[in-house]
Amino acid sequence: MGNDGTRSVVATLGGGCFWCLEAVYDDLMGVERVESGYMGGNVVDPSYEDVCSGGTGHAEVVQVTFDESVVSYKDILEIFFTIHDPTTLNRQGNDVGSQYRSAIFYHDDEQHQAAGNTIRNISRTGAWPDPLVTEITEASVFYKAEAYHQNYFKNNPVQPYCQFVVTPKVTKFRKQYAARLKE
Repeated sequence: MGNDGTRSVVATLGGGCFWCLEAVYDDLMGVERVESGYMGGNVVDPSYEDVCSGGTGHAEVVQVTFDESVVSYKDILEIFFTIHDPTTLNRQGNDVGSQYRSAIFYHDDEQHQAAGNTIRNISRTGAWPDPLVTEITEASVFYKAEAYHQNYFKNNPVQPYCQFVVTPKVTKFRKQYAARLKE
């Protein structure tokens, strides 16, 4: 528990370009911080260019720090499965490569179990016509992405990728979770 009484927890998720995930979770009530970065690879302190080459094994991820007394890990995961396509292996739209894979990097046994339960529950509902390919992997070293990637959508809303890829995801999220948005 934090000094201010919050119960901060970290979730690390990969669902394509980290700019999309960051933009959504930045708006969610209970989220304290979202950082874009890299996880799951075999190169120490990779650069964006290294990761984009596809040869490091890293995924683009967001590390979401949230107050679990406001928003649960289960809520974080349920939102995750509505803002990206968990059925396409190593691909989100035009972003192709293992760095864009759908991945949940769990930080403890409870998160591991919750991730598995969430995937099983979503699979049972038939919400997605194809099987989910989201990997569940133990969290490893998180490498924070370069400064220009942090708050990318907020800082670059008219950039074409933001207009055509990020904005529709943020709009869908804001509509679907209007009651859960920060004021």
